[in-house]
Amino acid sequence: MTKAEPAPLRIGMVGYAFMGAAHSHAWRTAHRFFDLPLTPQLTAVAGRNAAAVEEAAARMGWASTETDWRALIERDDIDLIDICSPGNTHAEIAVAALRAGKHVLCEKPLANTVAEAEEMAAAAQEAACNGVFAMCGYSYRRTPALALAKRMVDDGRLGKIRQVRAQYLQDWLSDENAPLTWRLDREVSGSGALGDIGAHIIDAAQFVTGQQITGVSALLETFTRRRPVGGDFVGLGGHGAAGEDQPMGDVSVDDAAIFTARFDGGPIGVFEATRAALGRKNAMRLEVNGSQGSLAFDFEDMNFLQFYDGTDRPGEQGFHRIMVTEPEHPYVGNWWPTGHGLGYEHGFTHQAADLVAALAAGTQPAPSFADALQVQRVLAAVEESAADDSRWTPVDATAHSSAGAALKTTTEEIR
Repeated sequence: MTKAEPAPLRIGMVGYAFMGAAHSHAWRTAHRFFDLPLTPQLTAVAGRNAAAVEEAAARMGWASTETDWRALIERDDIDLIDICSPGNTHAEIAVAALRAGKHVLCEKPLANTVAEAEEMAAAAQEAACNGVFAMCGYSYRRTPALALAKRMVDDGRLGKIRQVRAQYLQDWLSDENAPLTWRLDREVSGSGALGDIGAHIIDAAQFVTGQQITGVSALLETFTRRRPVGGDFVGLGGHGAAGEDQPMGDVSVDDAAIFTARFDGGPIGVFEATRAALGRKNAMRLEVNGSQGSLAFDFEDMNFLQFYDGTDRPGEQGFHRIMVTEPEHPYVGNWWPTGHGLGYEHGFTHQAADLVAALAAGTQPAPSFADALQVQRVLAAVEESAADDSRWTPVDATAHSSAGAALKTTTEEIR
């Protein structure tokens, strides 16, 4: 007697560029490597440009297309809305989808303002009462080495956590002639390096330590205030045309963010996010120091975790380089033999697998919109502090800010 095929989970995705491609790969792959109670089905993808979205659908395996995200929500053959569009669209799409009874996966950061994020979290809480769930896509949580780091912290291997240092270093905006794109437009993206990549290290630090950031002191900097409009653009980076007659546009977001922080359990932290660290391509780093040990991770060496065991005998102590490719490591047993490393895309596959399992079980997937709202409040506190001479700013002080109130830093205010 053959095993019955799992019921489909019919996906409608909004957006089809960088994140859309990563999510598409995950939806296609998850059920082929994980034993899932539902089978993801790439039902429809939406984008404003009909020709471009049709090409993307054919390339990435989507069965149909729409040119308006509202059409996805209205369709009876869609169970989940996957939001991969820019930040200024997240709130409207997510709230509408949840109220229509659709599950939601939304890329990070959750929104462009705390007020939007609060609205989204409230809609998600209400929907959960009816068995409809929402999750925010902080995919680095699903990197096996970081998931192992969390397990080791939870098991007490580090003792009492004392310090956290987190960096996310990229260089794709080091070139002053890199073109002006939506990621450099505050109205669309919400912020620059801070929200784009700083949000990841905030979430990763809180995830691994199990503690929340309660206050910050921050600096923001914009190194290149005007950039060429248009030009060659591929993924992150590209070259804009240079010259006296070339149209230029204002950059309205930060290039770099630095802040100190305190966690609710007492640890202190140092955070840095920049897209102008020449030579660093995707150095998402986290180090946690405790009373009995330390952990260190760098995504540019993503299959390894560094662990210092302070309980080792004197003379035998030192950082151990753990190759996180054993079957007992998080997620790894579903993939390749020992020593055959994973890549960037696998985090999204793990994210899809965890989400599908939670939906089938009728349980809240993590990180929830409430978790993502807390990250949004940290982002807002960082901008608020930076706009006020790095004044120490409690994260709770931004909890009920109105739209834009905590995110009012202008280009002139970013030093």
